[in-house]
Amino acid sequence: MLRRTKIIATLGPATDDPKMLDKIIEAGVDVVRINMSHGSPEEHFDRCERIRNRARAHGRQVGVLADLQGPKIRIERFKNGKVDLKEGDTFIIDTKLGVNDGTAERVGTSYKQLPHDVKRGDTLLLDDGRITLWVNDANDTEVNCRVVNGGELFDRKGINRQGGGLSAPALTDKDRNDIKLAAKMQVDYLAVSFVRHADDVEEARKLLRDAGCQGGIVSKIERAECMDVVESIIDASDAIMIARGDLGVEIGDAALPPVQKRLISIARTHNRVVITATQMMESMIHSHIPTRAEVFDVANAVLDGTDAVMLSAETASGKYPDKAIAAMDRICREAEKQREVTHSDHRIDTTFLRIDEAIAMATMYSANHLHVKAIAALTESGSTVLWMSRISSGIPIYALTRSVETRRKVTLYRGVYPVSFEPTSKDHAEVNREAVDELLRRGAVRDGDLVVITKGDLMGVMGGTNAMKIVRVGELLDPNAANSN
Repeated sequence: MLRRTKIIATLGPATDDPKMLDKIIEAGVDVVRINMSHGSPEEHFDRCERIRNRARAHGRQVGVLADLQGPKIRIERFKNGKVDLKEGDTFIIDTKLGVNDGTAERVGTSYKQLPHDVKRGDTLLLDDGRITLWVNDANDTEVNCRVVNGGELFDRKGINRQGGGLSAPALTDKDRNDIKLAAKMQVDYLAVSFVRHADDVEEARKLLRDAGCQGGIVSKIERAECMDVVESIIDASDAIMIARGDLGVEIGDAALPPVQKRLISIARTHNRVVITATQMMESMIHSHIPTRAEVFDVANAVLDGTDAVMLSAETASGKYPDKAIAAMDRICREAEKQREVTHSDHRIDTTFLRIDEAIAMATMYSANHLHVKAIAALTESGSTVLWMSRISSGIPIYALTRSVETRRKVTLYRGVYPVSFEPTSKDHAEVNREAVDELLRRGAVRDGDLVVITKGDLMGVMGGTNAMKIVRVGELLDPNAANSN
């Protein structure tokens, strides 16, 4: 049984050993994430090159996602590395204080605009909500707070405003430089942090295109205020990432599960890819097995229809990167046995605006009702298989394409598997035979199985898919019937 849900693993010191890279590839990683918040440009470039080289050695396609840091809204450092805040204490966030001069009374911040973004009565959440501060007042340089929930506070912890509303732009000068690096690496996806609206997405896309890269844009949904315009953000993006850390802090932990379900549903309805991320198997940073709660978390994301589930510190700095991927793999496979994952009424009453989209939907309806073994989609851009992947099904979709960029891109699509394919003939019957032979060679089908083939009359033309043909493996194809489609 092929796993349909894709696994994203973050690269880091724990995966730098070539042997570990081999292990995570063998464990089933589909896409790697390069976190631009940590490490040097040289490290990012080297990691990208190493994973692609090792993937080729294994005969695999592994996509690369570069994740921009975004605005750093953090406190600065303390003189002693940490302080212990008590309930009722006064604590000041001071934009003029030195970077290393924090005390139990006040601390600096990297975000100099903070005093202008808050007012009396606001709640600030530090360290992913572990510390709660109530704002008494703010002037040009200081935010005077009362500690509501205290505890140990360490250097460089994040600041969130409950309900959102901090005005920091999504793209910083560092991000703009990192976009140039991402283009040099020819990444398959670029993740934009703290997206506020669709204009942020378009700006990132333009910068990436101007730098010479055609990678897709992933909008990270982690600000409360972006929920008001989330559909326009999704429409402007190739994919979204539900970044549950900051989002959960800003909207509240209890609100996060229904929001996650809603975002997955909206993304699929808008024919966009969706990634579920943050703390999915965090205990596996130190443990070789996940907690039962983590098992349920991953399984529920799969049942809700996410395209991909993501590992962060579990693979970047954890003790067991390969075991974390293997655990996620088996949880996804088991969840995918459930009926709601393999059956769909999605878009059954929709009017289609494009021929290739209609072919994709007809293919999935036919395949789901005809005991088809596999779908062979000859594609240039990957659009047809993206539409197919929005429909719940247990049938594998093979994206047969000569484009290495498209093969890398579809590594993120649920239930889609990239295949390098270059037909030797322009004759439609011969192309059909070659496509079926490729699936036979891979052991994906055998004699007697039904296969749906989709392609365009003018092969090699983007957006040209206009034909669907159902064939039975092992039976001689009639050239006249094949040409008529």
